[in-house]
Amino acid sequence: MERLKEFWVFNGVVSPILDVIILTFLIYQVYKLLVQTKALQLIKGASLILILYGLAFFLNLKTLLWLLTNFATVLVIIIAVVFQPELRSMFTKIGQKDWLRFSTETKKIQFDTVLNAAEVLAGRKRGALVVFTRNVGLKNIIDTGTKLNAELSSSLILTIFGHDTPMHDGAVVVQEGRIVAAGCFLPLSEQTDIRRSFGTRHRAALGLAEESDALILVISEETGAISLAYDANLYYDISIDEINSTFRELLSFRKDEDVLPEVE
Repeated sequence: MERLKEFWVFNGVVSPILDVIILTFLIYQVYKLLVQTKALQLIKGASLILILYGLAFFLNLKTLLWLLTNFATVLVIIIAVVFQPELRSMFTKIGQKDWLRFSTETKKIQFDTVLNAAEVLAGRKRGALVVFTRNVGLKNIIDTGTKLNAELSSSLILTIFGHDTPMHDGAVVVQEGRIVAAGCFLPLSEQTDIRRSFGTRHRAALGLAEESDALILVISEETGAISLAYDANLYYDISIDEINSTFRELLSFRKDEDVLPEVE
């Protein structure tokens, strides 16, 4: 009886704390998801409907309350259609979260090889798009280009983007340390507040970053600026050191092996 009593006392103390911890964790993860997918507009729309319903209920606005109650299903469908890009991106992000993954995969990528080629292309003001896959598969993107399945090297990247080849205008896709395809087409961004000065390459990089967890390297043909796109954001004209550190953070590798030299 004493043990049972102790169990209930312990359960009564621990359960509320555990509830708060789990709820806090979920709220934080949802917040990060909303920020990454630009789904705050979805929350604003849903909040507006809830506010209208609350006002109709407390002020006894029978007509408005009747409309909101009887057309709730229609409103859900309308929200799903209007916010379809945000919802699609949100569910994609849910599936790629690390805390839902039961295994990790080591990816060996020669960062210095990529960055050396990027510096040369930027100096020549040759536009380039290089996509690095992470957790979300990009088969639909790879299928739009020319299959190569070649070793990742500076010379190959320079050959593809350094000259006006048929694959120059598309994107190169790097997977498992190999260039699997070139001349690939990427979806354009659906954001309306993107800078007007951005060309098709930057819009395509941001578009793929909105739909997947890929890391995209962009080189501007007009200015030679090197940028990165990931997690539905575009980081324009950043330094080689910043790019190198981002590569090492987002493209996982084992620290006890395959440690790559820093780019000077």
